Amino acid sequence: MGDRITVVLKTENAEKLRNIQAKMIRTSTKSVSFSHVLNLVLNEGLKKYKA
Repeated sequence: MGDRITVVLKTENAEKLRNIQAKMIRTSTKSVSFSHVLNLVLNEGLKKYKA
């Protein structure tokens, strides 16, 4: 379980994430949360940056 954080997203980014979620729901037998999708996308994006 992660931390509960409030984030404000641009509408177009939220729509893109919802589309990714919808595609994942169609191909999965389990539920797919918006938070799960957001964390997957963030993890992939953050791999490009070295901290």
